[in-house]
Amino acid sequence: MANTKSAKKAVRSSARKRSHNLMWKTKYKQQLKAVYKAVAGKETEEVILEKFKALQKSLDKAAKEKAIHKNKADRVKSNYAKRIAAHLKGEDKTKSEKIAKTRPSKPRSKRSL
Repeated sequence: MANTKSAKKAVRSSARKRSHNLMWKTKYKQQLKAVYKAVAGKETEEVILEKFKALQKSLDKAAKEKAIHKNKADRVKSNYAKRIAAHLKGEDKTKSEKIAKTRPSKPRSKRSL
């Protein structure tokens, strides 16, 4: 429990800031899920791009309000842009499919101790 007057004020202030930041984080995470579901659900290109545009807008606003760092917003936008571009080209594959195609399994050599 805070003892001094300034410490009590800091507790109130941080609670306000936390709720404000949570609001912005919730908004952009909802947009992330919408884009992810659109890509996974094989939506049309227009729907995916519309949802991605809304995601970019919410990420920029969250970064502007200092709820998340600007570099994180840029990184998330970049990663989702790559994912959407690959999906629209038809190169959308799961991680296990990529691993199976790149390196075939080899028998392990037995080592003597």
